[in-house]
Amino acid sequence: MKIVIGSDHAGWSLKGGVIAHIKALGHEVVDVGSHDPKPVDFPDIARALTAKVLSGEAQRGIMVCGTGVGASIAANKVRGIRAAVCHDIHSAHQSVEHDDVNVMCIGAQIVGPWLANDLVESFLEAEFEDNEDYRRRVAKLHEMDSAFK
Repeated sequence: MKIVIGSDHAGWSLKGGVIAHIKALGHEVVDVGSHDPKPVDFPDIARALTAKVLSGEAQRGIMVCGTGVGASIAANKVRGIRAAVCHDIHSAHQSVEHDDVNVMCIGAQIVGPWLANDLVESFLEAEFEDNEDYRRRVAKLHEMDSAFK
């Protein structure tokens, strides 16, 4: 799977280890920045990351910022993106299985490298469950994308 990853300056220090882990799992990585610890605005990184997911260049995205919250807010502003803050294993896989999340956001100031790797692995191994309830709910999310411009 091709994964796009991005971070702001607060997530930059954790991102390198996450990239190494994604590659160790056998996935390809596209890094949209930031590429150093200089201050950068997370909405700009979210815009670049979500564009790669929506174009199909990447199947999923991972955003790393200080808490994951700002990245999630920014990513969810983009029609067709379903982003979730995940700081526990259950949320990392269930957000994909039940809600078809395509961008996971994690906080470098909240989780350490070991947990980040576990979150990434859980997120990337998860698949959307072909269940009538989940399909109906995700379809309603798509409807909301279209209704609120």
